[in-house]
Amino acid sequence: MNGQVHPSLELRDIVIRLDGKPLVALDGTVAPGETLTVMGPSGSGKSTLLAYLAGFLPPAFDACGRIVLGDRDITDLPAERRGIGLLFQDPLLFPHLSVAGNLRFGLPRHMPDKTTHVRRALADVGLSGYGERDPATLSGGQKARVALMRLLLSAPSAVLLDEPFSMLDTELRDEMRHLVFSHLRAAGLPSLLVTHDQKDTAATRGRVIELGG
Repeated sequence: MNGQVHPSLELRDIVIRLDGKPLVALDGTVAPGETLTVMGPSGSGKSTLLAYLAGFLPPAFDACGRIVLGDRDITDLPAERRGIGLLFQDPLLFPHLSVAGNLRFGLPRHMPDKTTHVRRALADVGLSGYGERDPATLSGGQKARVALMRLLLSAPSAVLLDEPFSMLDTELRDEMRHLVFSHLRAAGLPSLLVTHDQKDTAATRGRVIELGG
């Protein structure tokens, strides 16, 4: 959103095991502006992979390999220092904050003129004038738009998407797919999407990896 040049996301020989058995094996690079899709049946390790990349893999799992963002090896960093943004099935808006408050929360602490950034972000997703609204009064699609802009305003270096459209009405999914992936491409962010939906995959216009055969 701000013209920043983002690095590639490199997944170097990642192997995740459970009870000694390999669950996920992945090696590759996600270029800036590209979305790599990971598909597979329940239990194939999709969510486990996201947890490892984000930095909150449960201790029951054993993982090796390196996660590299540009020239930064982030494998051993805590989640809050990795520079990775997350978009989930649920928008997870803070109920005690207004729409504008949710967006301000995503902005870096010392960024000047936060009000202008928030106003522009709302206009960018067709929600001008919604800043003082209670998130509970928004539709599912509107909440998803606010969650997307909060993510982008936080200036991540890469993005993980965990089936972000699955809770939306069917008629909203195409609209949100276009909105999300066009913004990620425009921002030049390397992204990894986990999904069951082939239409999500088609919307990314990127590569697909199948887990679990």
